[in-house]
Amino acid sequence: MILAVILFIAGYALIALEAPLKVHKSATAVFLAAAIWLFYVFAGESVFAFTGFTENFAKYKTLHPNSNFLDFVSHYEMVQHLGSIAEVLFFLMGAMTIVEVIDHHNGFSILTNKIKTNNKRKLLWILTAITFVFSAVLDNLTTTIVMCALLRKLIPRSKERWFFAGMIILAANDGGAWSPIGDVTTIMLWIGGQVTAGNLMLKTFIPCLVSLLVPLIIISLRMKGNFENAPNSTVHTAGEELPERIKNLVFFLGIGGLLFVPVFKTVTHLPPYIGMLVSLAMLWVVTEYLNNHKYPGKESYSCARVLEKIDSSSILFFLGILLSVAGLESMGFLNMFAQVLTRIFEGNIYSMNLSIGILSFVVDNVPLIAASTGMFPLSVFPTDHSFWIFLSYCGGIGGNILIISSAAGIAAMGMEKIDFGWYLKKISFWALVGFLAGAGTFILLDKFVF
Repeated sequence: MILAVILFIAGYALIALEAPLKVHKSATAVFLAAAIWLFYVFAGESVFAFTGFTENFAKYKTLHPNSNFLDFVSHYEMVQHLGSIAEVLFFLMGAMTIVEVIDHHNGFSILTNKIKTNNKRKLLWILTAITFVFSAVLDNLTTTIVMCALLRKLIPRSKERWFFAGMIILAANDGGAWSPIGDVTTIMLWIGGQVTAGNLMLKTFIPCLVSLLVPLIIISLRMKGNFENAPNSTVHTAGEELPERIKNLVFFLGIGGLLFVPVFKTVTHLPPYIGMLVSLAMLWVVTEYLNNHKYPGKESYSCARVLEKIDSSSILFFLGILLSVAGLESMGFLNMFAQVLTRIFEGNIYSMNLSIGILSFVVDNVPLIAASTGMFPLSVFPTDHSFWIFLSYCGGIGGNILIISSAAGIAAMGMEKIDFGWYLKKISFWALVGFLAGAGTFILLDKFVF
C-alpha cells in the first residue's frame, strides 16, 4: 500500500526535474493525480487496513447502507475534494485575469513612470518596497513577472539586474505570505477556513517584514554608486497608446476589486471566489464599454481577449497537485504522517512548522500546505490557531532559500537567466538568516504579545 506514497514522490521528482527532462510539470501533475486515484480505486477497502483511516468510509456506509466502495469514492470523496479545489482554482483564475487586464492596459505604468533615480541603493529599496506591497495585493508570481519586466527598463545590463531580481524574489514571497490573497498557499488556507484575513495579516506582517529587512539591509550595504545610463523606457508594452485616464481607471478598478474580496467575504460570509468573480465582472463590464465606445477599431482590450493570455498550464498544475494530495488524504496517508510528525516533535507546533519550512527549501510549498491541511483537520487546530498562522509564514518564506524553491524564483530565473550557483552563493545564506529571524520574531510575538 505504500506504493501510493512512492508514486507521489516519484511524480514530484519528475516535477522538480522539469527543466532537464523537458517534460512540463503540469503534464506530470495531471498524470500523477489520475494515477493516485486509480490506485485508490484498485486497492479498494484494503487500503484502510494499512492506514487505519476508516472514519469517512464508515460514516458514508451508515448514511448509504446499500452503497459500495466505488460509490463512496466517486460520489463522496471526489465530489467533496473537487468542490474545495474548484474554489481555489476559480479564485486564481479571476485574480490572474484581473492582473492581466491591468497589465494589458499598461496600468502599472502609474507606478513605474515615477521611478527616476539612478542610485543603486535607493533603487533597490524602492523596488523591494513596491514588490512587497504589490505581492500582498496581487500574488507573488505575477508581481515577480511585472517587476522583472520593469527591471529591464531601468537597468540595461543583465548581470547588474541579478541582485535586484534576487531581492524581488524575497520581497514577493515575503509580501505574499502575510496576505490572504498574496500566495496560492495563503489562498488555500484562507478559503479552507484555517485562517481569517485579519488575524493572518496581524500576526505575520511583522515577521515577514523582518524576514525581508535583514537580507535587504545586508545586501544594500554592499551596493554603492549610480548606474551609468539613465533608466531605459524605450521598451514597448501593451496599452502605451491609451490615454492616461483610461490606464488609471483600469488600474484603480482592478486593484480595488482585489482589495474588495476580503471585505466581501467578511460582510457576506460567502466563499472568496464569489467576491473575486464579482470584481472580475465589474472590470469586464467597464473594459467592454471602453473597448466599444472609447477606443473602437483598435486592438481589443476587453477581458474576453485577455482570457487568451491566462496561464492555463499553471491552473492545471495546481489541479493535479491538489487532486494528488487529496487522494493521499482520502486513503489515510496524511493522517499517518500527522501522527508521526506530532510524535517526533512531541506536539510542538513551532518545531513542526519549522520542519515544513525547511522542507520547502527543496519541495514546492503548494503540496506541502495542501498535505498539512489534510493531516491536521480543524478539529485538531481550529481556525486562526498559531499552527496555521505560522504554517503560512514557514511555507511561504521557506521557498526563499533556493531560487528553484518558489514560483517567484523560477520565474525570475527564467526571465533574467540567473545562475542557480550565483543565487546560492550571493542570496541563499542571507535569505536563510532572514527566514530564521522572522520565525524567531513570530514565536516571540505569539508567546508574549498575541
